[in-house]
Amino acid sequence: MPPATTPPRSADAALVACVGADPVTFGPVYDALAPVAYGVSVGVLRDPDHAAEVTQEVMVEVWQTAARFDPARASARTWVATLARRRAVDRVRAEQSRRDRDQRDLDASTATPVHDVVAEDVERRLEGAAVRRCLDSLTATQREAVVEAYYGGRTYREVAERLGAALPTVKSRIRDGLGRLRDCLGVARA
Repeated sequence: MPPATTPPRSADAALVACVGADPVTFGPVYDALAPVAYGVSVGVLRDPDHAAEVTQEVMVEVWQTAARFDPARASARTWVATLARRRAVDRVRAEQSRRDRDQRDLDASTATPVHDVVAEDVERRLEGAAVRRCLDSLTATQREAVVEAYYGGRTYREVAERLGAALPTVKSRIRDGLGRLRDCLGVARA
């Protein structure tokens, strides 16, 4: 059996009667007007869960602000429907804002930085030319040891074996060569 509907004028009278925020007098108001708030909310939101939340918010507002209701301006149903529509539209806007914000955050976190390929290529070439110039400033034994170690990817021991030199000698050549390279390239010491 469907719930009994409250005639429009009795909902107006019940709303006026609950102005003192008395829970007993608010019961009939809730019974009469909550379906109106829910219907409007679900119509705007298209989501029963969000509509139920909005209905709850609206009915709390109705209870707290019943004194603002003016039966001369509109019926209780119209007043509650207006409150529900405003809250539902606010919810839609808030959800859209949240989605937009989340999307911007996602886009920012996954965006690849824009690279200036030409500038990077020029810089790489200039750095390469500077390194070659500085390598040419080393002694032949330093240059040979540094090139074998860093461009050849060899360990100190492998460089020593390849060059037929003692390990401490190779280490000194590499250390001294790197120091001269650092000074030539203008790299600050750490």
